[in-house]
Amino acid sequence: MCSLQRRGNIFLLTLTGPGEHRLNLNLLDAIQSSVRQVRSEAESAVVAGNSASFALITTAEGKFFSNGYDLDWAKTSMDKMILMDDKLKSVVSDLITLPMPTIAAVTGHASAAGFILAMSHDYILMRRDRGFLYMSELDIRRVIPSWFTVLVKSKIGTASVRRDVVLKAPKLTADKALEMGIIESAHDGAAETVAAAVKLAEDVVARKWDGHIYAGNRMELLSEVLNVIGARCSVAKL
Repeated sequence: MCSLQRRGNIFLLTLTGPGEHRLNLNLLDAIQSSVRQVRSEAESAVVAGNSASFALITTAEGKFFSNGYDLDWAKTSMDKMILMDDKLKSVVSDLITLPMPTIAAVTGHASAAGFILAMSHDYILMRRDRGFLYMSELDIRRVIPSWFTVLVKSKIGTASVRRDVVLKAPKLTADKALEMGIIESAHDGAAETVAAAVKLAEDVVARKWDGHIYAGNRMELLSEVLNVIGARCSVAKL
Protein backbone atom coordinates (compact mmCIF):
# COMPACT_ATOMS: atom_id res chain seq x y z
CA MET A 1 0.00 0.00 0.00
CA CYS A 2 2.87 2.34 0.85
CA SER A 3 6.46 2.06 1.97
CA LEU A 4 8.80 4.39 3.83
CA GLN A 5 12.56 4.46 3.34
CA ARG A 6 15.13 6.67 5.00
CA ARG A 7 18.22 7.75 3.09
CA GLY A 8 20.26 9.70 5.59
CA ASN A 9 18.15 12.76 6.39
CA ILE A 10 15.78 12.23 3.45
CA PHE A 11 12.59 10.19 3.83
CA LEU A 12 11.02 8.59 0.75
CA LEU A 13 7.33 7.70 1.04
CA THR A 14 6.11 5.59 -1.89
CA LEU A 15 2.55 4.56 -2.71
CA THR A 16 3.19 1.01 -3.84
CA GLY A 17 1.67 -1.27 -6.44
CA PRO A 18 0.33 -0.80 -9.98
CA GLY A 19 -3.19 0.38 -9.08
CA GLU A 20 -4.80 3.82 -9.06
CA HIS A 21 -3.88 4.58 -5.42
CA ARG A 22 -7.44 5.66 -4.69
CA LEU A 23 -7.61 7.52 -1.39
CA ASN A 24 -9.75 5.25 0.76
CA LEU A 25 -9.46 4.98 4.54
CA ASN A 26 -6.88 2.19 4.39
CA LEU A 27 -4.47 4.05 2.11
CA LEU A 28 -4.95 7.36 3.93
CA ASP A 29 -4.28 5.63 7.26
CA ALA A 30 -1.10 4.13 5.81
CA ILE A 31 0.08 7.50 4.48
CA GLN A 32 -0.67 9.20 7.78
CA SER A 33 1.13 6.50 9.74
CA SER A 34 4.22 6.98 7.57
CA VAL A 35 4.14 10.78 7.88
CA ARG A 36 3.85 10.49 11.65
CA GLN A 37 6.75 8.04 11.71
CA VAL A 38 8.80 10.63 9.80
CA ARG A 39 7.88 13.26 12.39
CA SER A 40 8.78 10.91 15.24
CA GLU A 41 12.18 9.97 13.79
CA ALA A 42 13.04 13.61 13.16
CA GLU A 43 12.06 14.56 16.70
CA SER A 44 14.03 11.65 18.14
CA ALA A 45 17.12 12.70 16.20
CA VAL A 46 16.93 16.18 17.69
CA VAL A 47 16.39 14.85 21.20
CA ALA A 48 19.51 12.72 20.67
CA GLY A 49 21.49 15.86 19.85
CA ASN A 50 21.43 15.66 16.04
CA SER A 51 20.58 19.16 14.85
CA ALA A 52 20.54 18.24 11.14
CA SER A 53 17.47 19.08 9.08
CA PHE A 54 15.32 16.60 7.14
CA ALA A 55 13.11 16.41 4.05
CA LEU A 56 10.22 14.19 2.89
CA ILE A 57 9.59 13.03 -0.68
CA THR A 58 6.25 11.44 -1.60
CA THR A 59 5.97 9.48 -4.85
CA ALA A 60 4.12 6.47 -6.27
CA GLU A 61 4.65 3.36 -8.33
CA GLY A 62 2.75 2.60 -11.52
CA LYS A 63 0.59 4.70 -13.82
CA PHE A 64 -1.04 6.80 -11.09
CA PHE A 65 0.23 9.09 -8.36
CA SER A 66 -3.35 9.01 -7.06
CA ASN A 67 -6.66 8.95 -8.93
CA GLY A 68 -8.49 10.70 -6.11
CA TYR A 69 -11.04 9.48 -3.62
CA ASP A 70 -12.31 5.91 -3.73
CA LEU A 71 -15.79 6.95 -4.85
CA ASP A 72 -16.93 3.38 -5.54
CA TRP A 73 -16.32 2.55 -1.89
CA ALA A 74 -17.99 5.73 -0.64
CA LYS A 75 -21.03 5.83 -2.93
CA THR A 76 -23.13 3.58 -0.69
CA SER A 77 -23.07 6.02 2.23
CA MET A 78 -22.59 9.75 2.72
CA ASP A 79 -20.95 8.90 6.05
CA LYS A 80 -18.20 7.08 4.16
CA MET A 81 -17.56 10.14 1.99
CA ILE A 82 -17.37 12.35 5.07
CA LEU A 83 -14.96 9.93 6.76
CA MET A 84 -12.74 9.83 3.70
CA ASP A 85 -12.73 13.62 3.37
CA ASP A 86 -11.98 14.08 7.08
CA LYS A 87 -9.09 11.64 6.87
CA LEU A 88 -7.52 13.48 3.93
CA LYS A 89 -7.90 16.75 5.88
CA SER A 90 -5.97 15.11 8.72
CA VAL A 91 -3.21 13.94 6.35
CA VAL A 92 -2.96 17.42 4.82
CA SER A 93 -2.75 18.94 8.30
CA ASP A 94 0.08 16.56 9.16
CA LEU A 95 1.96 17.55 6.00
CA ILE A 96 1.49 21.29 6.59
CA THR A 97 2.72 20.99 10.17
CA LEU A 98 5.57 18.56 9.41
CA PRO A 99 8.86 20.12 10.57
CA MET A 100 10.74 19.75 7.28
CA PRO A 101 10.40 20.59 3.57
CA THR A 102 8.11 18.28 1.59
CA ILE A 103 8.31 17.33 -2.09
CA ALA A 104 5.79 15.48 -4.26
CA ALA A 105 7.47 13.55 -7.09
CA VAL A 106 4.46 13.02 -9.34
CA THR A 107 5.33 10.16 -11.67
CA GLY A 108 1.78 9.42 -12.85
CA HIS A 109 -1.73 10.83 -13.00
CA ALA A 110 -2.84 12.97 -10.03
CA SER A 111 -6.57 13.64 -10.17
CA ALA A 112 -9.01 15.49 -7.88
CA ALA A 113 -8.10 14.53 -4.29
CA GLY A 114 -4.86 13.07 -5.65
CA PHE A 115 -4.00 16.49 -7.07
CA ILE A 116 -4.84 17.99 -3.67
CA LEU A 117 -2.49 15.50 -1.99
CA ALA A 118 0.31 16.58 -4.31
CA MET A 119 -0.41 20.28 -3.73
CA SER A 120 -0.21 19.71 0.03
CA HIS A 121 3.57 19.44 -0.41
CA ASP A 122 5.91 22.43 -0.64
CA TYR A 123 7.15 21.47 -4.11
CA ILE A 124 5.72 19.41 -6.97
CA LEU A 125 8.08 17.80 -9.49
CA MET A 126 6.48 15.93 -12.40
CA ARG A 127 7.42 13.61 -15.23
CA ARG A 128 6.69 14.97 -18.69
CA ASP A 129 6.45 11.74 -20.68
CA ARG A 130 3.34 10.40 -18.94
CA GLY A 131 0.71 11.53 -16.47
CA PHE A 132 -1.27 14.68 -15.84
CA LEU A 133 -2.72 16.89 -13.12
CA TYR A 134 -6.50 17.03 -13.28
CA MET A 135 -9.23 18.57 -11.13
CA SER A 136 -11.89 16.24 -12.45
CA GLU A 137 -14.93 17.40 -10.44
CA LEU A 138 -16.73 18.98 -13.42
CA ASP A 139 -16.35 15.84 -15.48
CA ILE A 140 -17.45 13.48 -12.70
CA ARG A 141 -20.38 15.75 -11.75
CA ARG A 142 -19.30 16.63 -8.25
CA VAL A 143 -19.04 20.00 -6.51
CA ILE A 144 -15.49 20.63 -5.37
CA PRO A 145 -15.14 20.60 -1.55
CA SER A 146 -14.74 24.11 -0.15
CA TRP A 147 -11.45 23.27 1.54
CA PHE A 148 -10.02 22.10 -1.81
CA THR A 149 -10.65 25.59 -3.21
CA VAL A 150 -8.89 27.25 -0.27
CA LEU A 151 -5.83 25.06 -0.84
CA VAL A 152 -5.95 25.79 -4.59
CA LYS A 153 -6.05 29.53 -3.85
CA SER A 154 -3.09 29.19 -1.47
CA LYS A 155 -1.01 27.19 -3.95
CA ILE A 156 -1.91 28.68 -7.35
CA GLY A 157 -1.25 32.39 -7.40
CA THR A 158 -3.03 33.56 -10.57
CA ALA A 159 -6.82 33.90 -10.62
CA SER A 160 -7.09 32.98 -14.30
CA VAL A 161 -5.04 29.82 -13.74
CA ARG A 162 -7.19 28.84 -10.75
CA ARG A 163 -10.29 29.42 -12.90
CA ASP A 164 -8.94 27.23 -15.67
CA VAL A 165 -7.84 24.43 -13.35
CA VAL A 166 -11.22 24.24 -11.57
CA LEU A 167 -13.72 25.46 -14.19
CA LYS A 168 -12.24 23.99 -17.36
CA ALA A 169 -10.97 20.71 -15.87
CA PRO A 170 -7.96 20.39 -18.20
CA LYS A 171 -5.65 17.39 -18.02
CA LEU A 172 -2.39 19.23 -17.47
CA THR A 173 0.84 17.75 -18.74
CA ALA A 174 4.04 18.54 -16.86
CA ASP A 175 5.10 21.15 -19.40
CA LYS A 176 1.73 22.91 -19.24
CA ALA A 177 1.67 22.78 -15.43
CA LEU A 178 5.17 24.26 -15.38
CA GLU A 179 4.10 27.04 -17.75
CA MET A 180 1.14 27.80 -15.46
CA GLY A 181 3.37 27.95 -12.38
CA ILE A 182 1.77 24.96 -10.65
CA ILE A 183 4.84 22.72 -10.45
CA GLU A 184 8.50 23.33 -9.71
CA SER A 185 10.03 21.38 -12.60
CA ALA A 186 9.38 18.76 -15.30
CA HIS A 187 11.54 15.70 -16.02
CA ASP A 188 11.85 13.06 -18.72
CA GLY A 189 10.71 9.97 -16.81
CA ALA A 190 9.77 8.48 -13.46
CA ALA A 191 13.35 7.73 -12.39
CA GLU A 192 14.50 11.18 -13.46
CA THR A 193 11.66 12.81 -11.51
CA VAL A 194 12.50 10.98 -8.31
CA ALA A 195 16.22 11.69 -8.81
CA ALA A 196 15.45 15.40 -9.21
CA ALA A 197 13.33 15.27 -6.05
CA VAL A 198 16.22 13.68 -4.15
CA LYS A 199 18.57 16.39 -5.44
CA LEU A 200 16.16 19.11 -4.32
CA ALA A 201 15.80 17.39 -0.94
CA GLU A 202 19.58 17.27 -0.57
CA ASP A 203 19.78 20.97 -1.38
CA VAL A 204 17.19 22.00 1.22
CA VAL A 205 18.62 19.65 3.86
CA ALA A 206 22.03 21.25 3.29
CA ARG A 207 20.54 24.60 4.33
CA LYS A 208 20.21 23.18 7.87
CA TRP A 209 16.98 24.99 8.57
CA ASP A 210 15.37 24.57 11.98
CA GLY A 211 12.40 22.27 11.38
CA HIS A 212 10.23 23.97 13.99
CA ILE A 213 10.80 27.39 12.41
CA TYR A 214 10.25 25.99 8.91
CA ALA A 215 6.92 24.42 9.87
CA GLY A 216 5.86 27.51 11.76
CA ASN A 217 6.44 29.68 8.70
CA ARG A 218 4.56 27.23 6.51
CA MET A 219 1.66 27.21 8.95
CA GLU A 220 1.50 31.00 8.76
CA LEU A 221 1.62 30.89 4.97
CA LEU A 222 -1.15 28.29 4.83
CA SER A 223 -3.13 29.46 7.88
CA GLU A 224 -6.35 29.75 5.84
CA VAL A 225 -6.05 26.10 4.84
CA LEU A 226 -5.50 25.02 8.44
CA ASN A 227 -8.46 27.12 9.56
CA VAL A 228 -10.87 25.74 6.98
CA ILE A 229 -9.95 22.11 7.68
CA GLY A 230 -10.38 22.73 11.38
CA ALA A 231 -6.81 21.88 12.31
CA ARG A 232 -6.09 22.50 15.95
CA CYS A 233 -2.49 21.47 15.98
CA SER A 234 0.90 22.80 16.89
CA VAL A 235 4.35 21.81 15.75
CA ALA A 236 6.35 19.84 18.27
CA LYS A 237 9.47 21.85 19.01
CA LEU A 238 12.55 20.22 17.56
